[in-house]
Amino acid sequence: MVAAVRRAHHALGGGRGSSMPVSAPAAGAATRPADAQAPQSAQSAGTALNLLVIEDDPAGDLSVPRMLDACGKPVRVRTARNLTEAARLLTDDVHCILLDLALPHEEGGDHHGDGAPAAAGPCPAEAAPTGACAGDVEADGTSASGSPVTEPDELHILRRVLQMAPRHAVLALTDGTDAERAADAVRVGAQDYLFRDELDGRLLNRAIRYAVARKRADLAQRQLTESRLRAQENARLERGLLPRPLLEGSELRFAARYRPGRSRALLGGDFYDTVRTPDGTVHAMIGDVCGHGPDEAALGVELRIAWRALTFAGLSGDALLATLQKVLENERDSEEIFATLCTVDIAPDGRSADVRLAGHPSPLFAGSGGATPRLLPEDVSGPALGLLPQVGWPRRRVTLGRSWSLMMYTDGLIEGRVDEGRTDSTQRLGQQGMLDIVARRMAEGARGERLLEETMTEVRRLNGGELTDDVAVVLLDRER
Repeated sequence: MVAAVRRAHHALGGGRGSSMPVSAPAAGAATRPADAQAPQSAQSAGTALNLLVIEDDPAGDLSVPRMLDACGKPVRVRTARNLTEAARLLTDDVHCILLDLALPHEEGGDHHGDGAPAAAGPCPAEAAPTGACAGDVEADGTSASGSPVTEPDELHILRRVLQMAPRHAVLALTDGTDAERAADAVRVGAQDYLFRDELDGRLLNRAIRYAVARKRADLAQRQLTESRLRAQENARLERGLLPRPLLEGSELRFAARYRPGRSRALLGGDFYDTVRTPDGTVHAMIGDVCGHGPDEAALGVELRIAWRALTFAGLSGDALLATLQKVLENERDSEEIFATLCTVDIAPDGRSADVRLAGHPSPLFAGSGGATPRLLPEDVSGPALGLLPQVGWPRRRVTLGRSWSLMMYTDGLIEGRVDEGRTDSTQRLGQQGMLDIVARRMAEGARGERLLEETMTEVRRLNGGELTDDVAVVLLDRER
């Protein structure tokens, strides 16, 4: 076969003017992680293309004449007589493997040149065909699962190469009379096949170019599929952890926005929930665990679930908040961790509400008749959860009226910069800035989902991009 490669190279003009692939992914050896990022192409990395030829040459002459790729760089050809030599020569800078399927092996399995039979090992994930691995053959010619093994023994060599080099392009070389075996090689995992008696320079050139391009595309497609699967899993996880409001039978409209401050995070330390109990009261809450890590996010989920369970169990007011404080104290990693909270209990007729603040910003309220939005008073407030033992949280009764809007939020919404995010600006949006934005949007007729979306968009614009803190906003509307 090496002689065939030599003839193919001479067909290219003795190494001058040959057109070899100018871009090929440099894959790692067998010990490289399966999800490792493929290196840059040989051309972009400024290195020549490297080809590894695996074939037993009885003459002992494994040299291949010098060839040049399309960039004028010499194509480096390495040759190996067996898989042991191939494993030693298979470094990160090899781009393509040319494997002779007729590589001899002794009865009972492949031998590594040192007399020791090689372990069959598992089939590589990307090369596993329908049926059994060639190494899983019983004495009666069936697989371990009892199904017949129809793959030729020579494909076991290919399987072992694919196992050694899961990220390298592989070309299979076989006799022209054995087209079925060549097709089987591609089905098992080779990128393409070549017939020994039809090999010439143009064919070799095209086959190597195609093999490295196809392998790079296969790896990219696999990474894309894995990313999509992770995104789907993340979405399912997020849906499971974020609350679904339970407002069946209520005339109130609900809208919410949630965005964690951590990059690529599913959840932050902010949390919220809204439920309607059998007596017709609508209970809403929003909270913020100090910090931005996954531990704070987990604690926020625990507090939200505990609040929902305690609310349905009939607890409210100081009894509910005191119990939540016990949950926080038992679950937090440090005594320095605390959480702010705002709870609103809306009467069954929707005309009044009880508000309790535990170190949390006061909600925004807008009455009927185009009244200007305002912040509810914050003079009646208790400490954040986890700061002081055996304390109370005063209740403030608020008259809502027939039609109204009530917006609860975390401090991430009001701590963004203004002046369109100038890094040297120390001015924050603040509650008044948020109030002004909401008032303008409501004057333009924005309500519900539209009001939240336009408010968040304006806050991000003023900040010059995404906010760095967690943000949660809950909006309840009643129209009569």
